[in-house]
Amino acid sequence: MRTEDLIDRLARDGGPVRPLEAPVRRVLVWLAVALGFAAAMVWAIGPRPDLAERLTEARFLYEQSAALATAAAAAAAALALTLPDASRLWRFLPVIPGAAWLGTLGLGCFRDWARMGPDGLRLTPDPECFFYIALIGSLPLLVLVLMLRRGAPLRPSWTLGLAALAAAAIGNFALRLFHMEDAALMVLVWQVGAVALIAGIAALAGRAILRWPGLPA
Repeated sequence: MRTEDLIDRLARDGGPVRPLEAPVRRVLVWLAVALGFAAAMVWAIGPRPDLAERLTEARFLYEQSAALATAAAAAAAALALTLPDASRLWRFLPVIPGAAWLGTLGLGCFRDWARMGPDGLRLTPDPECFFYIALIGSLPLLVLVLMLRRGAPLRPSWTLGLAALAAAAIGNFALRLFHMEDAALMVLVWQVGAVALIAGIAALAGRAILRWPGLPA
């Protein structure tokens, strides 16, 4: 469609449009829904018996804070990318909290090795991590996709990938509240790995779910 035809069609058929709220305000609404659902899931499954003790440990709090910050930054970036005039730099917003998250886990791997030797870096299968992260992140992702559809996701692959990153990070945040596995390498491989895999799969499905034919991803 030519630009002139599009302008004529909008002038003829377009009705009043309610502007979208700022991404920060929208992400706060999303966080309230996502954390509410995560809290309900943790309550339904049952908090880990040592949760009160873990909440007094700086390492656990740093890791959880970084995961939550990554979720918020990824959601904000995804929502910002639905604004036609948004800078492409928004897509890199989760880099800093994500790097902090990986950094805390990397430091945890070193501490586990220093404390327990090779046993501290033992890696065993933990497939339930992916299931729980996907389950808890399902509703937050659905809500975020509905919010994204109200805007113009001109870069659907990036937008949906960031949305899935946000939802999966929320899932991982909740998982740590009832799953007993705390070894840093296990968390890094099976939990953060699951978050990255979900985000990657979503990015590949971006064009199919957020349909904007002919526009770059």
